[in-house]
Amino acid sequence: MGKRVLITRDDIQKRVKELAGQISEDYKGKEPVLVGILKGSVFFYSDLAREMNIPVKIDFVRAFSYGSEKHSSGSVRFTKDVELPLAGADVIIIEDIVDTGLTLTKIKEIFTERGTQSLRICALIDKPERREKVVSIDYCGFKVPEGFIVGYGLDYDERYRNLPEIYLLT
Repeated sequence: MGKRVLITRDDIQKRVKELAGQISEDYKGKEPVLVGILKGSVFFYSDLAREMNIPVKIDFVRAFSYGSEKHSSGSVRFTKDVELPLAGADVIIIEDIVDTGLTLTKIKEIFTERGTQSLRICALIDKPERREKVVSIDYCGFKVPEGFIVGYGLDYDERYRNLPEIYLLT
């Protein structure tokens, strides 16, 4: 299995700074809760949070629908929930990739039931080709039309997450 660079490290860093600036401006005077979806968002989440110039609270949820396959299993499983209370909070879900939309739809549903003040989504990658659920992405890093991608948190069977760029598997 080969791979080729799709998004460079410099382009990622530049876009992360832009997103952090936009979020910081939109949430000026507030202290949003950033909820990262593990494991894929960890690098994006960390870089994004460090670039923000507003106070934030951090938390994580672990939810997935892939397992060790290249396609979604169709069901969403949760293995870690947030620990901070979300009632009345401004919440920004930080996701590595929005693909089918199944995971984010389920998380949004649960967080809304918990009484969030506001709920927005920040995704590094929007990949609409495989969308099964309509998902509104408020802060989007890059749109990728097709192909299986890895690197900068994105994996294939737990491999390639640590790569500093985003690659298309060929």
